[in-house]
Amino acid sequence: MADLLFPKAALVACNGGCRNESCPYGCIGCGMCVAICPFDAIAINKNGVAEVNESKCQGCGACVTECPQGIIRLHEAGSPIVVKCANRDSGKAARAACQVSCIGCGICEKACPSGAARVEDNLSSIDEALCLACGMCAVKCPRHAIYDLRGVLTKIN
Repeated sequence: MADLLFPKAALVACNGGCRNESCPYGCIGCGMCVAICPFDAIAINKNGVAEVNESKCQGCGACVTECPQGIIRLHEAGSPIVVKCANRDSGKAARAACQVSCIGCGICEKACPSGAARVEDNLSSIDEALCLACGMCAVKCPRHAIYDLRGVLTKIN
């Protein structure tokens, strides 16, 4: 019943900011998720990474199991604030790998009024059950690794 109330959609935790193979955590653009998606909801974008069209995604999870990098996850479709990075390297190494990687600085944690933003293993995450969708974490993120999927508070790349 909960799945009917809170529909799921797939999310790729990589924004392709590195545009090369310097980040071992990111999308490799292999297209396996594109090929497996029965709803034609995933495409390889201009940055060479998988991108999900949430209006087409039905949250079946086929792409989650198929992704060789393990960076696709299901999230609540109504939750617009997401982390688009999977890099767990420390700040300097993360900056070297990608121009928009999370560096684990913790600014998102400090900015979040509900405690939904957390940094663990140098990577931010958003607890969707606690998130108010205020977007303070996304606005304050100095590396733009946290997005507002609506495009209201942050630019959609």
